[in-house]
Amino acid sequence: MSNIQILRLLTAGSVDDGKSTLIGRLLYDCRALPGDTLEYLEKPNNRLPDGSVNLALLTDGLRAEREQGITIDVAHKYFATPRRKFIIADAPGHVQYTRNMVTGASNSDLVIILIDARHGVIEQTRRHSFIAALLGIKHFVVAVNKIDLMSWDESVFEKIKADYESFIPTLNQIHRNAERSIRFIPLSALRGDNVVGRSEFLPWYEGPTLLEILEDTPIHEDANLSDPRFPISNVIRPQSPEYPDYRGFAGRVASGIFKVGDEVVAQPSGFSSRIKGIDGLQGPQSETFAGQSVTITLDSEIDLSRGDQLVLADGSQPEVYSKVEAWICWMDHKVGRIGGRYLLRQTTRNVRSILDSVESVLDIATLQEGEGHRDLKLNDLARVELRLAAPLPADPYAQNRKTGAFILIDEGTNLTVAAGVILGAGKEDPEYEV
Repeated sequence: MSNIQILRLLTAGSVDDGKSTLIGRLLYDCRALPGDTLEYLEKPNNRLPDGSVNLALLTDGLRAEREQGITIDVAHKYFATPRRKFIIADAPGHVQYTRNMVTGASNSDLVIILIDARHGVIEQTRRHSFIAALLGIKHFVVAVNKIDLMSWDESVFEKIKADYESFIPTLNQIHRNAERSIRFIPLSALRGDNVVGRSEFLPWYEGPTLLEILEDTPIHEDANLSDPRFPISNVIRPQSPEYPDYRGFAGRVASGIFKVGDEVVAQPSGFSSRIKGIDGLQGPQSETFAGQSVTITLDSEIDLSRGDQLVLADGSQPEVYSKVEAWICWMDHKVGRIGGRYLLRQTTRNVRSILDSVESVLDIATLQEGEGHRDLKLNDLARVELRLAAPLPADPYAQNRKTGAFILIDEGTNLTVAAGVILGAGKEDPEYEV
């Protein structure tokens, strides 16, 4: 099982669409629950009025969530089948918890957009779909839930499918016509129809079950192997009798592949060297790839520290930004003011920045960019420009999810006030100084 591929997925949708119940059904029907959890679920006071098991209890762990019957925090659950391991993030449905949904989507490979068959496509459906597309998720599963409450009607499913397909072109425009796979499935999470087992009440649906989709979705093609990036987290200098001259650069490979002997360039300084050795958890290795934490040694002494990064000399080079255009989700109750100063953290690099302008704020009802040039409120999705106090080597988010993402930190409170993705270089104004 240790070599089985891991799929990270997110469930999103409006309140009461059945996200927590769907996850509970997956865990319950895949036999991924320990015995004491089953005993807890089967207690009389934990059952629903009709006597069935309350599967939402498996993910709604906060007291406030259980009392209100909603999801507030992002809950993570883990299970596996013989074909794949899964990490599920259950995102909250309320508008005021949009920032939590952004957190859950940032590391996901696939998103399940749940739609209540009784209500169809609503504002939160569009909001969550936009966020998932903005954060680079390439695989969408649109699950029309509670189809049993609509008498298993195929026409209801087809209408919802057509409504959703009408704004897919808008989603594809977010990152320069990025393409993504979108699949539709009718199901009943509470009953288990089309979740793990096929439903006898949906003979008109000839596609796979939800679990089959999750097991078969190809995600190995999503990895960025063409843009090697190694952000440096720490400099290792033991200075011990055993390693008197050892000087290594520790970090996690953000993308691509590095091999011993490769010529590399340090960013943003531009100095070059060659990889002398790669030390991993199990000892020396000849190469390393995205996701691995290693220490790299070089055959010449160049000045590197936390926040710098190594890239291949003969590979693609990151853009070195002094100003960036980005989409951000504002996460703080305190408004974000134009001209406000924030610490921008991208991979391991910290750069002071100024919110130079708010170009537009997204109108979720229409998925159109509305008028900007105003302060940002909690959960606003806005296209902004940020001016940087130091060079920032980075890639557009559509090219590289790891090096194109960042957060903004209020230096006074040390709170994360926004999360963002880089679109490209901002408009330059040489008379303006940070």
